[in-house]
Amino acid sequence: MSDLSVMFEGRDNVTVAAVDGALTAETADAFKEQLDGWLAQQDGPPRVVLDLSGVNVMDSSGLGSILGVWQQVSDRAGTLLLAALQQKPRLLFDITRANRAFDIYESVEDAIRAEV
Repeated sequence: MSDLSVMFEGRDNVTVAAVDGALTAETADAFKEQLDGWLAQQDGPPRVVLDLSGVNVMDSSGLGSILGVWQQVSDRAGTLLLAALQQKPRLLFDITRANRAFDIYESVEDAIRAEV
C-alpha cells in the first residue's frame, strides 16, 4: 500500500493542506478521511488551498476524492483552490476537463493571494 500524508497549516486566514504521496485508488479513502476529519473541526466556511506539489501520481479515484472534498467544502459555503499540480496529475485534470471545475494555481503563494 502506498503512503499518503496530508499536513495542515494555517496561513493568512487560509488553510494549506499539503498532500504528499500517490493519490490513487489505494490512498483515496485515506485522503478523504483526513480532509473530512479536518473539515469536521472547522467553524464557518472553510478556505482551503490544496497543495498538490507532493503528488506525482493521481488516478481517477484520486480525482474523485478531490471532487468529493470540493463538494463538502462548497456545501459549507467555503472555497477549495488547487495549487502546484505536477505534470502527470495536471494531464489528468486536462484530459477529464476537471480543470474547468477548479481554480488551479501554479503555486501555493499564488492561490493564497487569490483567496486573501
